[in-house]
Amino acid sequence: AADMADPGECSIKVVCRFRPLNSAEVARGDKYIPKFIGDDCVQIAGKPYHFDRVFQSNTTQVQFYNAVALKIVKDVLEGYNGTIFAYGQTSSGKTHTMEGKLHDPEMMGIIPRIVQDIFNYIYSMDENSEFHIKVSYFEIYLDKIRDLLDVTKTNLSVHEDKNRVPFVKGCTERFVCSPDEVMDAIDEGKNNRHVAVTNMNEHSSRSHSIFLINIKQENTQTEQKLTGKLYLVDLAGSEKVGKTGAEGTVLDEAKMINKSLSSLGNVISALAEGSKSYVPYRDSKMTRILQDSLGGNCRTTMVICCSPSAFNDAETRSTLLFGQRAKTIKNTVSLNVELTAEQWKKKWEKEKEKNKTLRTTITWLETELNRWRKGESVPVEEQFDKEKAKAEVVSLDAALNNNDKAAPKPSLGSLPGVALTGPEKEKYEAEMAKLYKELDDKDDEINQQSQEVEKLKQQLLDQELLESSRSDHNTLQTELNRLLAENEASKEEVKEVLQALEELAVNYDQKSQEVEDKTKEFEALSEELNQKSSSLASIDSELQKLKEMTNHQKKRVTEMMSCLLKDLAEIGIAVGSNDMKKIQQESSGLIDEEFTVARLYISKMKAEVKTMVKRSKQLESSQAERSQKLEETESDLTACKLRVSQYEAKIKSLTDSLQNVEHKKRQLEENVDLLNDEIVRIRAEENAEKVNAMEKENEIQSANEVKEAVEKQIQSHREAHQKQISSLRDELDSKEKLITELQDSNQEIVLEQERLKVEHEKLKAADQEKSRQLQELTLLQDRREQARQDLKGLEETVARELQTLHSLRRLFVQDLSRRVRKNGQDMDDSETCAAQKQKISFLESNLEQLTKVHKQQLVRDNASLRCEIPKMEKRLRATATRVQALEAALKEAKESAAREKKRYEEEMERIKDTVKPKNMGRRASAVIDPVKPIRPGQLPGASP
Repeated sequence: AADMADPGECSIKVVCRFRPLNSAEVARGDKYIPKFIGDDCVQIAGKPYHFDRVFQSNTTQVQFYNAVALKIVKDVLEGYNGTIFAYGQTSSGKTHTMEGKLHDPEMMGIIPRIVQDIFNYIYSMDENSEFHIKVSYFEIYLDKIRDLLDVTKTNLSVHEDKNRVPFVKGCTERFVCSPDEVMDAIDEGKNNRHVAVTNMNEHSSRSHSIFLINIKQENTQTEQKLTGKLYLVDLAGSEKVGKTGAEGTVLDEAKMINKSLSSLGNVISALAEGSKSYVPYRDSKMTRILQDSLGGNCRTTMVICCSPSAFNDAETRSTLLFGQRAKTIKNTVSLNVELTAEQWKKKWEKEKEKNKTLRTTITWLETELNRWRKGESVPVEEQFDKEKAKAEVVSLDAALNNNDKAAPKPSLGSLPGVALTGPEKEKYEAEMAKLYKELDDKDDEINQQSQEVEKLKQQLLDQELLESSRSDHNTLQTELNRLLAENEASKEEVKEVLQALEELAVNYDQKSQEVEDKTKEFEALSEELNQKSSSLASIDSELQKLKEMTNHQKKRVTEMMSCLLKDLAEIGIAVGSNDMKKIQQESSGLIDEEFTVARLYISKMKAEVKTMVKRSKQLESSQAERSQKLEETESDLTACKLRVSQYEAKIKSLTDSLQNVEHKKRQLEENVDLLNDEIVRIRAEENAEKVNAMEKENEIQSANEVKEAVEKQIQSHREAHQKQISSLRDELDSKEKLITELQDSNQEIVLEQERLKVEHEKLKAADQEKSRQLQELTLLQDRREQARQDLKGLEETVARELQTLHSLRRLFVQDLSRRVRKNGQDMDDSETCAAQKQKISFLESNLEQLTKVHKQQLVRDNASLRCEIPKMEKRLRATATRVQALEAALKEAKESAAREKKRYEEEMERIKDTVKPKNMGRRASAVIDPVKPIRPGQLPGASP
């Protein structure tokens, strides 16, 4: 059992923290109302409020922690109980103060800093100590306790231990060995709380959360055991329903929050007045859990969080008044120590000593009483001193009890307006204890029933899931059966189609064989025709080229001759004057040289013309031969057509004659049958006459025998005749079938031949078209080549003309200088300049014509290239459309694959969500946290 040592009263520590104005208040233009006087007083509307410490809006998280919560870590590790809870209206900064940003070194709140400091303190302590730390995390929502480390526990109950200290029964206690494990537990609890946020309309801000750290330490040398509990409480925000405009579920939550906070206010009021012996802890689950923190064995720090905005003036004042009332509460704090054997021995010795003192007092009192009863008078100094004995007993009691003070227990005798006798008081107190016990049992039953309800809800969800999956399965099964039936029907149809295709394929093979034979013959003929036509086309193209070349050469010769004649005429004009006779004599050698060059060029041109004429004659003769050969092949083709028509007529006449022969054969067979019948009849008559003669001569018995023999012979003849007729008829039927088959095949051949003729005509027309196109293309090519050659010739002519121009200019300059030297006649000079200008203008016109021709050629080439552009663009567009179609198909395939994958992942998630709660429940029930002792002497943050 734990004994309480060193009892002592201490007040609840109350600190006040104001947050800065938030963005909404700044935008609204709210006034900042608090005025701070020193470190422990805040003034609002002229009224001062005093607390242990007041923190302004610019206080950092580190400053607040060092001032408020740092000392509690040491107290808890020294064996005292501690509580820190934040009180205030909605959005006043309670969660920011208690938690902050859990993993941010600057913005983290009290809880993560306390966790770090606890382990740092442990690591720096005596190495003989050994620690066991366990944590619990739960919340109170709609006055129901919900375990945040095990979501299946939704309605836990509060019980009292043997020392009348309340605790949450069945709450998960997780042993931890490092700050990281504690933070993992906090993160897990917050995540469970966050899940409830989405399900229960901002659940996180609508519930009280309590984080409990339980530290047990033992000195391995002295066997001294200390325990300490630290409650870290983040209360839900108090608020006015009219201001928030809450409705529905939010309104119910607000009612329940305000109810629990009212219960807290009532408890604090009852404790603050001090006159009331009954404190209403049982009015809510929250005050029941915090019973030890309010007026019990606990060092409590209350953080009053306030808004500085004038908009929240009323709520801020209410909060400050609440804190002032709480500041007057006295807690009786004592050390939670478990006595060792030596300490128990000392206590037993004290009890023995007290017992001895009391026995002495009893003996003294009995002796004095007997003396009084006997009538003796006892002197004053021998009388028993009551005050002295009472003081002695009280001192012994104090020494004995040490710290054996339990939580305040409500008694009926102390209730106002109730006066009870001793037996009644005992009776009613026993009845009250019994009722409290029944109440705790009911809480247990409610917890079990709520867990059963959760299980049934889960089962119901699983059942609905199974029903939906079963219905889906049935629909899919029916669809599958329908598809299988359709598949079978389609298989049958495919079989029939395949059979029909096989029959068609057999017929097609037969026909194709016949067509191949015909096509081979046709190909041979068409090959020969192609060869002839290609040779003819080549000859025509050569002839055309030669004609064009001759025409071109003729044109060039005439042009050159005309140019030469013009030049000669101009030279003659220039030289013909009387004044130029001397120049003529001097430059006669140059002019003669020019004429010799011209004569040589003309003779060369004559030779080329002769060769070209000869070549053209040869080509004309070869073209005549080719045309003659072509006529011969056409006559052969017409002869072949004639033969084919003759053969068709012969086949028709043969079929007619065959039909006539068959008709005659049928008539002859009928005649043979008639003759056979006649022969049989005649023989029968002859036999009858013989029988009649024999009847006359022989006996009746022998006549009958002969008659029977004759009848048998006739019967055998008839049977033989019938067999012969049937065999002939069968043979006739087979011949007829053969004839019809031959006729059918002949008809097919005729039709095929007609089709081949049509195809031949089409091919011939196509060939002619292609040959015509080829001829046009060759002509175009020849024209281009000729244009290039013409351009080259023109360039050469221009070069020669320019050279001539330069020589003439030189001659004219020399002539002009001589004339100036000999005589200065202005008239002659002007005539020479006019002739020179005429020659220059003539050459410039020739040059312009050449450039014009060259430009036209370039334009034609550009036009031909432009004609090619649409074809290439058309190909490019076709390729682009094909690429787009392929891209669309690929995109559609990707989208379908993505849809299938998404459907599969959704199905997997649904199945996981179905199975996860069951597995979590099993794991939670199966996993037991191992108790790992924490020993000092390690570096902070190192793994123990």
